[in-house]
Amino acid sequence: MQALNGWQLLVEFLGWSGMVLILGAYLMVSIGRLKPDSRTYQWMNIVGSVSFVVNTLWLRAYPSAVLNIIWAMIGVYSVIKRARAVASL
Repeated sequence: MQALNGWQLLVEFLGWSGMVLILGAYLMVSIGRLKPDSRTYQWMNIVGSVSFVVNTLWLRAYPSAVLNIIWAMIGVYSVIKRARAVASL
């Protein structure tokens, strides 16, 4: 097994971190600890999916990269929509 250089290690870390964030967000919503419209849930998904995008582009796993780009865009949309609703109160 070959040792990872600095960039490879960073990309691996981002991939595993993204996985933990996305699965953690899903688990927390599923067990009722987070609400699906909460900022925490949305930011966990945004950061997790962006981390996955870096990892999957590095590994040239383009279908997964596209999925996670869309996942992040949905999260950003949700955060912006919620911020606008709060600002209009």
